[in-house]
Amino acid sequence: MKNLTDSFVSVGHWPSAGSFEFNTDILATNPINLSVVLGVLIFFGKGVLNDLLDKRKQRILSTIRNSEELRRGAIEQLERARVRLRKVEIEADEYRTNGYSEIEREKLNLINATCNSLERLENYKNETLFFEKQRAINQVRQQVLQQALQRALGTLNSCLNSELHFRTISANIGILGSVEEITD
Repeated sequence: MKNLTDSFVSVGHWPSAGSFEFNTDILATNPINLSVVLGVLIFFGKGVLNDLLDKRKQRILSTIRNSEELRRGAIEQLERARVRLRKVEIEADEYRTNGYSEIEREKLNLINATCNSLERLENYKNETLFFEKQRAINQVRQQVLQQALQRALGTLNSCLNSELHFRTISANIGILGSVEEITD
C-alpha cells in the first residue's frame, strides 16, 4: 500500500527532463493508465455513446408507437367484432323466434286440416248411412209391396173372373208404374 501512495506523492516530483523511463510498477501505473483511458473514452466516446443511446431511444419510442397503433387497431377490431356478434345474436334470436312461431303455425294448420278431414269423413259417413238406410227402406217397401201384390193377386185369382181379373191387373200395373217412378 505504501508503494501506491508513493506513486501519487511522487507525481509532484518529476525526474529531470533529459531522461525517459518506463515505470514497471504495475500497481503504481495501473490507476494512472486507467484514468487516462477512461478520460479519453469519455471525451471521445461520449458522442458515440450518445448517438447509440439516441438511436436506441428512437427505436424504443417507435416500437411503443407501433404497439399503441396496433393496440388501437386491435381494440377497433374487437369493437367491430362485438357489434357483429350482437347483430348475429339478434338475428339468431329472430330466426329462433320466427322458427318457433312457424312451427306453431304449421302445428295449428295441421290440427285444423285434420279436424276438417275428420268433419268431412263424419259427413261422408252420415251421408252413406242415410243412403244405405234409404236403400234398405226402399228394398223393404218393394218386398212388402210385392208380397201384398202377390197376395192380392192370389186372392183376386181365386175370387174373380177373367175380365175382372184383367182390369185389376191393369190397374195394379198402373199403380206399380207410378210407385216405381216416385222411387227412382
